[in-house]
Amino acid sequence: MKRIIQKSNGISPYIWAFLSILPFYFIFQSSSTAEIIAGITLTIMFFITFRYAFLSKSWRVYALTLILIGISFTSSYLFNYFYFSFYIAYFIGNIKARVHFLTLYIIHLVATAVAINFSIVLHEELLLRQLPFVLISCLSVIFLPFSIYNRKVRDNLQEKLEDANKRISELVILEERQRIARDLHDTLGQKLSMIGLKSDLARKIIHKDPEQAKNEMKDIQQTARTALNEVRNMVSQMRGIRLKEEMTHVKQILNAAQIKLVCDENISVTKNVPLLTENILSMCLKEAVTNVVRHSQASACFISLEQTQTEIILKISDDGIGNTSTDFTKGNGLAGMRERLEFVNGYLSISTDNGTSLFITVPHVVKQAD
Repeated sequence: MKRIIQKSNGISPYIWAFLSILPFYFIFQSSSTAEIIAGITLTIMFFITFRYAFLSKSWRVYALTLILIGISFTSSYLFNYFYFSFYIAYFIGNIKARVHFLTLYIIHLVATAVAINFSIVLHEELLLRQLPFVLISCLSVIFLPFSIYNRKVRDNLQEKLEDANKRISELVILEERQRIARDLHDTLGQKLSMIGLKSDLARKIIHKDPEQAKNEMKDIQQTARTALNEVRNMVSQMRGIRLKEEMTHVKQILNAAQIKLVCDENISVTKNVPLLTENILSMCLKEAVTNVVRHSQASACFISLEQTQTEIILKISDDGIGNTSTDFTKGNGLAGMRERLEFVNGYLSISTDNGTSLFITVPHVVKQAD
């Protein structure tokens, strides 16, 4: 019963509760004390067996279902009570094995038909008075098991589909990581090995043949530049966070922290800015706003973006407590921001007058057309 009510919604729990109380109404209509005791005993046995039937497996499913059908048949014969068939139909619909389901479905259908025929012979008048409910019981015996069984099959397929989609996502991520690892190995492995070999060679011959050592150092410099350009191109091809998308997240973060955001309507870079540059600006913006929320105790945050022919300047400032500590420039994620900016030849400057202001500057290198 607990399982039925937990999996139901709407008025279903009330219907099941009504059907659980209803047999006692029919039982107490009997004039014989022995029949009343027998009816109460059968009802209690039915619900106990019904509960254990959900926990059973293999042959016990058949045995307990046959007991339930026997109790239902006896209740129909003695008290003209057909409504245990609802419970049995519900239980049969929850059986996963198709062969077990069809076998028990047919047995229950035949047993219900025989019980109704007996009632027509023995209690024709009582049967006619509750004929609409008897018809509903017959329909439930016919259709309810298939309805529940098909729903279970559909839910099971949906779970398998979700698991398959999750597994596919994991495999895609794994494949992407392996691809990135291969690209990095192919891009940097050979060139770093060459740089290492030429560095050793230059160190050994620097006193014996300075001119040759200079040539080796030039080759090292050229190889390093080539490797850096290849890494930049590879990273540029990966999808990152756009500045416009990051601004949406920034608004949510500041709104949650009850800090007023003051900025232009649409902060975004032009289309000819490389994706790598925009990704790094987005990451720096996120880190800067996080610092505002965590450390500034500000009531307002000001964000502006300026693009010139030579550089892009992103300014994030607040009206918070500021910080004049010499260690300020080393903490709060600023070192990571500087490392990212160095990758695109950018730099970070900080002002702590009337709050804190961060100036993120990167060269405006126009992306070449394909």
